[in-house]
Order: sequence, then structure tokens, then C-alpha cells
Amino acid sequence: MRATAVRRTALAACAVSLTLLATACGGSSDTEADGGKTDKAGATSGSSSAPKSSAPTDSAPKTSAKALSAAELEAVSLKQGDVAGHEITKAGPDDELPEGGVTVDKAACLPVAHAMYGVAQKGSAATTKRSVLSEPKKADTKKPAGELTDGDVEDVLKASFDVTTTFIALNAYEGTAGPDTFVALKKAAADCAGGFTATVAGEPQKVVSVTEEKATGGDESAAWKLTVVGDGDDQFPISLVALRKEGTVATFYSLNVAAVTGRSVKLTGPTEVVAAQAKKLG
Repeated sequence: MRATAVRRTALAACAVSLTLLATACGGSSDTEADGGKTDKAGATSGSSSAPKSSAPTDSAPKTSAKALSAAELEAVSLKQGDVAGHEITKAGPDDELPEGGVTVDKAACLPVAHAMYGVAQKGSAATTKRSVLSEPKKADTKKPAGELTDGDVEDVLKASFDVTTTFIALNAYEGTAGPDTFVALKKAAADCAGGFTATVAGEPQKVVSVTEEKATGGDESAAWKLTVVGDGDDQFPISLVALRKEGTVATFYSLNVAAVTGRSVKLTGPTEVVAAQAKKLG
């Protein structure tokens, strides 16, 4: 999730917008979302404040899990067709980051930064990563091109930007490493409610607040809304969800393209995507 990834995602959405606009002008068939690779998103500097929540008091389960093999983890990872209305692709080399590839200004926040970027923790035996893009919504118009008003065009563009991109990382851990990783992430999110700055490839990524939200799935799950600052100091929300099934930990990092481009939208967690992944994990 580099800062430039936000701009690449927005440009991809522009291409989708033009396709949707052409479809709306013709008043005909459904339009599919662009199936190209969508990177994770980043943010630049900014400041804000958020009330700190108390750190979780639970500890990692004492059960020991056998890590899934690379082939087993691949088999339970999402594939195209697993989630209706979403384009699913394998993440590319640009999405690979070593454990030392991310630094933070507050050491306690490192587990959150690692979850954002899909970085595997100590004990990981195998990793898979996916990029997921929701299909754009269709504007409610069937007028031919010659009859579209400025308002109609604005509605089409607004609908086509209202897409959510999600980066998923699955890591298979041996022994108690999976539960330990999950507990460490929950504690870090609580400790870092007031924000932190992560640096990737020399680029600072500012998170100004971390707010806990509801989540379900797996043996245990958790979710947070991260508020970050993009170009022009505009703030926008990002969803971070984590779930654990035995020794496998899955993280989901989502943003809405319309929010990144300055439009006012309400971001909700990738519920359908998380549910589908939880089902495949068993």
C-alpha cells in the first residue's frame, strides 16, 4: 500500500467510469468491473485525534495448530467466482513486502502496519495474497446519449467511482503463532487508537485514528476503521478486518475509490468477501 497506489486505483476507476458512461448512454447491457490488478492504498501526512480505547485483556489460546502447507493455503484462498459481483486476482510482486519493509514511529503499532500491508509475522509457514475489486454500481438512467443532462452524467460518474478494493493476505502459522499474532494485532489496534505513521519504501503513510468495529467469522475475528490522510490533506476511511481459523490468520484491507477521490461515501467492511473467505477456511 504505497501512496501512489491510491492514484493508480483512482485512474483505474476513471477507466471504469468511462465504460459505464458509454453503457448508460446506450441504455443497454450490464457492465463488468475492470479485472486488472488493484494495489493496496496509501496515505500521506496529516493529523487528528481519537479517544484511546482500553487494551484487550484476552490472551492467545493455548491450543497448538498445524500450519497449512502452501498448496493447502492456496486451495482455501479466494478465487474468481467465489464472491458474486467481485473481481478476484492473485496479488503481484509489487504487493510483496519483507517483515523489515515497514517501519513505524510508534513501536506498539507495528502489528497494525504489518496487517495493513499483509506482512507475515514470525512463525508463518505459507502466504497467499489476493486483490479484490467490487463491480461498480449502475446509475439509474436509460436515456440515450443525446438526452443525458449534466446531472445524469454526474450520477453515472458518481456510481462508477463507488467501488471498493480489498487486499487480502492469508498467513498459515505453526503452533501457537497464529493465535499469538491475532492477539498482538488486537492489542496494537487498541494501543494505537490515536494514530501512527508507517513508512514504506521511504514514503510516510499517516493513520490518524483506529476505531474498533464489529466483525464475525472464523474462530475469532476483529475489525477497525482507520482514518488516513491523502493528497490535499483530505481524510478518508479504510477498513481493516482480521479473522483467525486455527493457525491461519486472514487480513482484509479495504478502501472505497470514491472516498479517496474526495467524494462523501460511507465505507463498510467487505462483508461478502470476509464471509466467503471464512467459509473456505472452514
